[in-house]
Amino acid sequence: MSAIGVVSSCSCLRPGVRLLKPGMQQMGSFGLHTAARCAAKDYYEVLVLGGGAGGITMSARMKRKVGAGNVAVVEPSKTHYYQPLWTLVGGGAKRLATSARPTGSVMPKGVEWIKSRVTALDPDKNCVWLENDIKISYKYLIIALGISLHYEKIKGLPEGFDHPKIGSNYSVHTVEKTWKALQDFKEGNAIFTFPNTPVKCAGAPQKIMYLSEAYWRKTGKRSKANIMFNTSLGVIFGVKKYADALLEIIKERNIAVNYKRNLVEVRADKQEAVFENLDKPGVTEVHQYEMLHVTPPMGPPDVLINSPVSDQIGWVDVDKETLQHKKYPNVFGIGDCTNLPTSKTAAAVAAQSGVLDKTISLVMKNQLPTKKYDGYTSCPLVTGYNKVILAEFDYDAQPLETFPIDQSKERVTMYHMKADMMPFLYWNMLLKGYWGGPAPVRKLMHLGLK
Repeated sequence: MSAIGVVSSCSCLRPGVRLLKPGMQQMGSFGLHTAARCAAKDYYEVLVLGGGAGGITMSARMKRKVGAGNVAVVEPSKTHYYQPLWTLVGGGAKRLATSARPTGSVMPKGVEWIKSRVTALDPDKNCVWLENDIKISYKYLIIALGISLHYEKIKGLPEGFDHPKIGSNYSVHTVEKTWKALQDFKEGNAIFTFPNTPVKCAGAPQKIMYLSEAYWRKTGKRSKANIMFNTSLGVIFGVKKYADALLEIIKERNIAVNYKRNLVEVRADKQEAVFENLDKPGVTEVHQYEMLHVTPPMGPPDVLINSPVSDQIGWVDVDKETLQHKKYPNVFGIGDCTNLPTSKTAAAVAAQSGVLDKTISLVMKNQLPTKKYDGYTSCPLVTGYNKVILAEFDYDAQPLETFPIDQSKERVTMYHMKADMMPFLYWNMLLKGYWGGPAPVRKLMHLGLK
C-alpha cells in the first residue's frame, strides 16, 4: 500500500524507457486502494483488465480468494458510470451526476489500481503490455474491457453533435443532448436508430423512444410528432414474448417502425438523416428530422482486434458455459467484450460473475469447471415514466423470469425496480462482488421449479 519504493520496484520497463517521476505516483485517498501510473509490482496472481461492472465485481471476488495485494485492475478512467441509468437521464427522469462515482471509490480496498491502458496481450507468455511499454505478468487474467462506441463510422459524426436536435444516450458526452432535443422539439419527425452491429443493452434504443412519446403526450406536442424507429434488425426484439407486447404498444401509440434501415450519414446542419436499406444494398433514403437519437455502431476494443485471445471479429473467445478461454486455461472473459451469444447487459455481467467465480476457484485447484452459465440476461424495457416490461431470457431466447407473474405486462413496480432498486443493487452489491444475478430469488419465487 505504501507509495515508498513504488518506482524502484517497477522493473517492468523495456530497455531504454525512462522510469516515471515520483510525482506521478498517487495513493488512493484514505488508503482505499493503491493507484499509480506504473504498477507497484510487475507480477500479480490475478490481473483484471477493465474497471467497468465486470472488472470491479471480479476484482472484489478475487480479493477474497487471493488477497488484495495479489490483485490488480488496469483502468485509465477516473470516473465509473452506472450506464443503465442513462436511459432515464436522456428522458429527463434522472440527473447524469447520479450515475457517476470516482473510480477510486468503487475499487476494492487494497486492490492495486493501475491507471493505464492495455496496449497488447501476450497470453503465451502470461503477460500484458501497458502504455509507456510497461509489462505486467500474471498467473490468472480476467478480461473485462467492455465494448467500443464508433460514432465515427456514421458520416457526419461525432461532429454533428455540435448541432442541436440530436443526441445519444450511449455516451456521457451526448446523453444530456438527448434531453435537450426532447424538450426543444416543436414539430416534425422524431427518429430513433438501431445500428447494424452488436450493441450493449439492445433495448435502450427504443426505451428512449417510448419516454419521448410519453413526454410529448404530457406536454401537448404528441400530435405534432411523427415518431419513427429505424432499425437495422428484422424484428423489434429478439424474444417473441416481449416482442409481441412491444408491438402492441407501438400500435397503440402510433409509432412507425422501419426494419432493415441502417443509419449511414447525419447532415446535422440540414437536420437530415441518411439510411441504407439493408434489403437493397447501396440504396439509401433521406429523412428530415426535428429530433434524432443515435445508437452508434459498436465493436470490440481495438486492443482485442487481431489479439491471440480473440475470435476472428475481435471478441474474447470464451467457453459459453464456463467463461474460461477456449485456448488459454488461465485466461477468462466477462461482459461486453466476450463472444458469449447473449445480450450485452449489466444483468448478464451479474449472472456471469457468479459463474466465473466458481470457474476460477476450481481452476485454481486444478479441477475442471462445473458451474454453467445459461446465458441469463435482462432488459428492463422502459415504456413510459412509470412503466417497465421486465424482459429476462437465456441463450435460447426463452423467457427466464424471476417473478411468478407475466413480466411482458407493463408494470409500475418494475419501473421503480429499474429506477431505484437496481442502482442500489449495482453500487452496493454487484460492485462489491456479492450479487451473482437473481437465480436464487427466481428459485424461491417459483418454489424451486425454475
